[in-house]
Amino acid sequence: MESSKEKLIAFLEEHVSDFLTHWRNHVRIADNDKYIDQVEHNGLSFFQLVKEMLSHPLPSEHIQALAEKIAKERAEANVNIGEFVYNTNLGRSLLIRYALQSGLPIDELQPLIDDINALFDRFSFYAVTKYTELKDAEIQKRNLFISQSHKDRLTLLGQMSSSFVHEFRNPLTAIIGFIQLLKFEHPTLKYLDIIEHELQQLKFRISQFLHASRKEAVEEKKETVSLSEFFEEILSFLYPSFVDEDVDVSTNIDSTLTVFVYRNQLKQVIMNILLNSIEAVKEKEKPRRINIDVSLMDGKIAIMISNNGPMIPSEAIHAIFEPFFTTKKLGTGIGLYVCKKIIEDHGGQITCSSNQHVTSFMISLPSSN
Repeated sequence: MESSKEKLIAFLEEHVSDFLTHWRNHVRIADNDKYIDQVEHNGLSFFQLVKEMLSHPLPSEHIQALAEKIAKERAEANVNIGEFVYNTNLGRSLLIRYALQSGLPIDELQPLIDDINALFDRFSFYAVTKYTELKDAEIQKRNLFISQSHKDRLTLLGQMSSSFVHEFRNPLTAIIGFIQLLKFEHPTLKYLDIIEHELQQLKFRISQFLHASRKEAVEEKKETVSLSEFFEEILSFLYPSFVDEDVDVSTNIDSTLTVFVYRNQLKQVIMNILLNSIEAVKEKEKPRRINIDVSLMDGKIAIMISNNGPMIPSEAIHAIFEPFFTTKKLGTGIGLYVCKKIIEDHGGQITCSSNQHVTSFMISLPSSN
């Protein structure tokens, strides 16, 4: 006497053409999918798995092999996993609908439907696991390529620096020296302060390239620095830039705080952030404000430099410390990258937050107090 399983298999075989046509007409698949011609073949292959499962216990290897084949095709076609899951569950629904039309008593049919559901669940698990594995490998490969690309560009930058950046700095140092001599001999001569200021800015930018290239050993010793005096020196140097752009600068600096740092490196960080802040507020109508707050927080030195310039887009916040990333038309994209490396080399952290009202750079450094 024919068993319930045999009756269901016979009924499904009788309607396999209708089942596949219905499924094929309702699946979600792009016209340019490179494996579009495999869709119906894969559906038929899974239908064969269902028949095998109803006939005898099915080894996991058979299910896994088909699931991973389809997952590989879906990954190579760059298809969202949601589309694959939808198509799989569509097949499940249709197959169960046809099974319910087989005429078998529900008490005999229910265990078979449970087996079909279990098969679909195992198949989906294997497929999604393989798809995720392939996509993770793809992302890792892409990230490795991006990382290597950054390293290659930094290497090139180092080669450029070693070949001509020193040639820039040597005559620049001589020019700055002669400017200082002229100021001594002709203290009333106009524009010398402006010329010296611009030359010092150029020297500062050259130092950024030297730090980024890692081609120059820093011949400097750490020292204990009073932060109030340190910022007074920097603000005095940048005073012409603040005046030129009509920027109001306010400070709130604890005069007792000190840090043990490479003075010139930390100076480079603060100047870079302040110069960036000036560039940012230039895009706004007045008032243009920059605020500097230095305090002791949780046992560490907390330096916050804020400006009321335009908001940095949220998608850019996490990338601004990456090498060669810039939002400026003529930016190099190495300034904040160098800042991050310097602060991390000092055992600290630097972060940025931005909204429509204020953009803030937060620096945390070990305290020497």
